[in-house]
Amino acid sequence: MMRHIRRYLIAGLLIWVPIWVTLLVIRFMVDLLDKTLKLLPLSYQPDTILGVHIPGFGILFSILVVFLTGLLATNFVGHRLVALGESIVARIPLVRAIYNGVKQVLHTIFSSKTQAFRRVLLVEYPRKGLWSIAFQTGQASEKITSKTQQAMVTIFIPTTPNPTSGFLMLVPQDDTIELDMSVDEALKMVISLGVVQPGHPLDAFDLPPESEG
Repeated sequence: MMRHIRRYLIAGLLIWVPIWVTLLVIRFMVDLLDKTLKLLPLSYQPDTILGVHIPGFGILFSILVVFLTGLLATNFVGHRLVALGESIVARIPLVRAIYNGVKQVLHTIFSSKTQAFRRVLLVEYPRKGLWSIAFQTGQASEKITSKTQQAMVTIFIPTTPNPTSGFLMLVPQDDTIELDMSVDEALKMVISLGVVQPGHPLDAFDLPPESEG
C-alpha cells in the first residue's frame, strides 16, 4: 500500500508543481508590469475608474507604451528627440556607460545577423574533464585575439536552476564543441538540473517501477 501511495503522490506532484511554478512566474510578471500604471495620474488609473483592481492592465499599458514609443522613434521628429536625449545622456559619465552598454546589447540580440545565443557549446569548465553547457555570445575583438594569437569566442555559462545568472568567459574557439541542440533545449536542461535531456521529454506519468519488498 505504501508503494502505491508514494506513486500517487509523485504523480500528483509532477502535475501540480509545474503549474504552481508557472503561475508564480506569471503572477510576478503581471504584478511587475502593473506597477507601470503608477505612471498615470491617479484619476486616470484603472483602479480609480473601475473602483476595483483587475490584474493585467499593466501588461496592456506596457505594450501600448512600447508600441507608441517605437512609432514615435521611427519618424523624423521622434528620431531627432531620441538623438537629443542620447546627447544629454552621453554627458553623464556613469549613466552614459550603463545606457550605451544596455543599448548595444539589445541591438546585438535583436539584430538578424547576430550569432548571440544561437549556438549551444560544450566547454571544459571549471576544470579539465568537467564539461559545462554554454552559449556563444559573440566573437572576441581583434584587440583580444592579437594578444592571445588565436581565435577567441565570448561565451556565457549559465548557473542552474536560475539561468539568468552565470559567467562571462573568453575561450579559444578550438576548445569549444558545438552541440546539435537548440537554445530552448539547452535552457530546459539547465533549469531542470539535467533531468530533462534533449530528445527525451519528461513524461509526468513515466514513474519509476515499484521496487519489490
